[in-house]
Formats: sequence, structure tokens, C-alpha cells
Amino acid sequence: MRETIPELVALGAVELRSGLVSGRFGWQDVALQYLQHIDNVNPHLNALVRVERDAWEQSLNRFEQPLGGVPVSVKDNIWVGGRRTSNGSRLFSDFIAPEDALCVARLRGNGAVLIGSSNCSEFACKGNTTNILYGATRHPLDAQRTPGGSSGGAAAAVAAGLCAVAIATDAGGSVRRPAAHTGVVGFKPTAGVIAHGPGFAEPVYGNNTIGILARSVGDVRLVFEQLHGHQPRDPASVSSAMLGRDGTGQRLKIAFSPRLGLGFAVDPGIAQAVEHAVRLLADAGHAVEYRDPPWFENVQEADLMPLQLAGLATIYADAFRNNRESFDPDIAAQIDAGLSLPAVAVTRALELRKRLFAAMCSLFDRVDCLLTPTAPCVAWRIENNAPQRIEGKPVGPRDHAVFTPLFNHTYVPACSVPCGLAEHGLPAGLQIVGPMYSDRMVLGLSAEVERLLGHRWQRPTVKLGRGGGIH
Repeated sequence: MRETIPELVALGAVELRSGLVSGRFGWQDVALQYLQHIDNVNPHLNALVRVERDAWEQSLNRFEQPLGGVPVSVKDNIWVGGRRTSNGSRLFSDFIAPEDALCVARLRGNGAVLIGSSNCSEFACKGNTTNILYGATRHPLDAQRTPGGSSGGAAAAVAAGLCAVAIATDAGGSVRRPAAHTGVVGFKPTAGVIAHGPGFAEPVYGNNTIGILARSVGDVRLVFEQLHGHQPRDPASVSSAMLGRDGTGQRLKIAFSPRLGLGFAVDPGIAQAVEHAVRLLADAGHAVEYRDPPWFENVQEADLMPLQLAGLATIYADAFRNNRESFDPDIAAQIDAGLSLPAVAVTRALELRKRLFAAMCSLFDRVDCLLTPTAPCVAWRIENNAPQRIEGKPVGPRDHAVFTPLFNHTYVPACSVPCGLAEHGLPAGLQIVGPMYSDRMVLGLSAEVERLLGHRWQRPTVKLGRGGGIH
């Protein structure tokens, strides 16, 4: 059985907002089509773990605001006041958030319809989206595959038309990689540009950034411009005055690093799709050159993992010792590792982060932005925590994630934009990275890639059934 995504559900946030303002359709029409579509599709994908059926009614007095009437999902590790928020964990299965996170308060104030909570891995600390509490989220293009993680629920919801926009967290690529795997746009702003908290304790303080997923760069921009700005309750929050202009129409000096200068394995289909997008930018007049970041020797993301392992152990050690069976086995292994870490491993990781930041500053003294693949492979089989092979070679559990986390540790903005199809006809993503506070320039170049590729989210049909997906 197949179902075509309804007409109003297929509209992006900008188009939806325009139609509501002009009176071409009413909020009741939008609500009806979305809720029916969610009822038909979400049971097969498990992208949303909670749906707020009265969300439009709750937003009625704010429909004149910039996001009025736009359905937005919120990742299940971000507090939404008065709603169950579980952090993907049995520990918080009955937790009701006492207040809104700052980004959620801004969404509400700008009229967004908070349609529901998207699934995530436990504590948002795995590269796929499955947990003991809610189970696995399925890829909307192939239900036998994962959308990646930890924001796989957010990416699947956007790609499947269960929401127009999703808000999620990105501490190492959790917004960008699932976006790349599902063919949507995923943006991680400069650290501090969108205020964080109040909320759950963060395993890697300073790395976690509020990100935005949508079907187009224009939709991401619409939401980003309502969310950035200083908030005194977040000590890392910065003023919007720090943000530069978008750079539209400027000839940029662009570095292209197909393996990030670290020899990372990349599947041929991904490499081909990324290189095609890069060539289009060069043909459009940008000065593109092969250039790797000036890393020092032996840079490995594994040397930064003690920050997450120690953070998990610090936050959850007592609960872990008392109730180990409530934890995802992969998270339990991380906590075990964190409990046995020497302090010097953590301080070395902090020192490494400082050196990585210096390397990024050096790169951006020479170029305006950096291009890389977002992920080196397409989405993999749902029963596996990670792909088994990349570029024909056996790989480790984090080799699918190598292109994104260094940009969290260096605080810079990065956006994944769809750049075509790769192996198995599945999406590939191009990652665009800029210096701190160049968020608008990164989004401007992302929009140019979108235009040059002629990328536009196509209204698919949904094949209902466990073995289905969106086609």
C-alpha cells in the first residue's frame, strides 16, 4: 500500500508560512493533513516518540509571529516545559521537564507549533538512533537501514514530512550526519550563537550545540534567525552582533579537503557526489583549491573521546552502579570505560582541543571556508551500530563519524547540504565549514550549492509496512 504525502505537508516552512499569511489555506487544514500523515507513517518509522495533537490550538494566539503555524519537532533530550522528556533513557522515562529550554522558549515566542518529540539514542551518545525505551528509528528511504544518530528521529521526521523543521543537538555530528544520510539540510551553528539549556547534564560540556534540520536551506535560515542571540542564563551564549553577513554574491576562497588530511576512508559514490558539487562551485567563480587543515601529527578523534566517557561516568555513575540493566549496553560500555580513565587522559584531550582550535584558526586565516564530505558512507543496516566496511575496507565503530566532531571541538559553524545520491541510491551530504560567527556565510554558500545542484525536496510516496520506506 502506498500513500502520497499530502499537499500541505509537502510544503517547506517558508512556503507554509506564506500560505498561512496570505490566507490560501488555514491552520486547521495544515493540522488535519499533518496529524493524518503522522498517524499513517510514524508507526512504520518510529521517528516521533510523542505527538502533541493539540499543538496548533496551543499556538493560536501566536500565529502572527515569524514561525506562526510551522510544525517543529524537538529532540527528546531538549526540555519542553510540562512535557515528558526522556533523554532516550529509562532513567527519565517519567520525567516531566519543569521549564522550556531557551531555544524552545524562543520557538514558542515566535509562534512555532511544537508538534512532538523526536527519538534519539540514550543521552544522545551513539551514532545510530535506537534505545531501550522506544526502540529503533528507521530510515525513511529504506526501512531496513538506520538514519544515523543521535538525531536520527529528527532527520527521519523531516525527510518523511512529519514536521517542517526539527530542532536537535549536535555534540559531534548528531545533526549533520543524519541529515546527510536522509537527504535533508542539517546546520550546526557556532557554539554559543543559539543559547543552550536549561536541561539535562551534558557529557561533553561546550561541545553540544542546538542545531536545525529542514528540507531546504531557506527553511533553516528562517528558524535560525529567530533563535540566535545572547541569553544570560547560558554562560557560553554570545550576542547576535557577533554574526557576520551572509556573503551572497561574493567570490569566496574555498578549501576542499576530501579526506580531511587524515586519510579517512570514503566510499566512491560519496566522493563522486561531493566532488561534483565542489566543481559546480568552482565553475560558478569561487576560488577552490585542494587544501587540508594544518593539523599537527597523529590527530585522532579517539584521543578526544575521554571527554565523553568521563562525562558520562561523572553524571551517571551512581545510577549505573545501582541499575545497570536500565542502560543501553553500548552506553554501559562507555560508562565502564569512563570510570577507569586516568585524569591525565581527560587533560590531554582538553589540551588537544586547544591545539585543534589553533589549527582551524590558521586555516581560516588563509581561506573563507572548508568543504568536506559530511559522512564517508551512506546509511547502513539497522541491526548494526555502524557500517562494517567503507571504501571496501573493514572499519572501526567510529569511522562513519570522522568528518564532523573536530568542528564541534573547535566551535565553528558547519552545515550539511544534500549533494546527490551515492551507493544504493541513498543520499550524500556536502559539509560546509566556516570560521567562528560566519554562520550566515556558511548558510549562504549552502544555499548556493542547493541552487547549483537544482536540489529540491521531492514529494515522495510512502510505502507502508515494516519493510517499506519512502520512495
